[in-house]
Amino acid sequence: MAQQTTASINEVKDWVLAKHTERQDIGADEDLIETRLVDSLSFVEFIFVIEQASGTEIDMDTLDLDDLRTLAAIEKRFFAG
Repeated sequence: MAQQTTASINEVKDWVLAKHTERQDIGADEDLIETRLVDSLSFVEFIFVIEQASGTEIDMDTLDLDDLRTLAAIEKRFFAG
């Protein structure tokens, strides 16, 4: 189970890295929003990528932005079994 979870969060990480080809890696606790790795223009697509990778629909009305700030937070909120 954990391997599938890791592969899924890697889909999100790979998407962010594809948007920022100057980057080689992203730390699990690096703030994606504060560092502008995810900005307002890419936010909707970012949500879609998380939904596709996790198989979970994200309810924008109840979404806590802190659940999206880091790869670790995304993994805990959307990929933890």
